[in-house]
Amino acid sequence: MEPTHSALIIAVPEAEPVVGRHRERLDRAASWGVPAHITVLFPFLPPAEIDEHVLGVLGRVAAGVPAFFLTLDKIGWFGERVVWLAPRPAEPFLQLTAAVTARFPALRPYEGAFEEVIPHLTLGHDHAAADLAAAAGEVAPRLPIHARADTLRLITGRREPGESWLTRGLFPLG
Repeated sequence: MEPTHSALIIAVPEAEPVVGRHRERLDRAASWGVPAHITVLFPFLPPAEIDEHVLGVLGRVAAGVPAFFLTLDKIGWFGERVVWLAPRPAEPFLQLTAAVTARFPALRPYEGAFEEVIPHLTLGHDHAAADLAAAAGEVAPRLPIHARADTLRLITGRREPGESWLTRGLFPLG
C-alpha cells in the first residue's frame, strides 16, 4: 500500500539497546517500523508531493547544520501521557526544525498542536502512567546514552501496525 505520511527524523541507533524493548510495548511508532529517533518535523509533506526538488531542498537544509554529538541523559514527561529522553544539546534539533519550516512555511511541527517544540526521544505514550513510569525506572540507570547525529532522514509510511515506514532519503548534516 502507498504511504500516507512522511516525517523528518534523526535516528538514534545508539539508544535502541536501552529503549528498544520499551518502545516496542509503549510507542506506537515502533510498531510501524520507526526507529528510536528525535523528530525534526512531523508531519512533513504528503509522500506524493515529495519530488526531486523537495529532496534537493532537504539536502541543502541538512548541509547547513553541522553534524554533532548528543547525550540522552534525562527523563522527561509531557503530563502523565508521554515519557521521553531529553537530548543535550537540543539546539541543533531546533535549528533543523526552523530551517525546514523556513523552506516549507505551510508546515508546522505536530500541525501546530504545541506552542513550543521540545526535542525528545519518545520512550512511551498513551499507556497507564504506572507502565510508563516502570519503563522510565528501568531506563534511568542506563543513562547517559551518547550518540552522533550526522544524517537527517526522510521516512514515509502509514500510521498502522507493521513494518510500513521506510527511509525515502538520507541527507548528511554539514
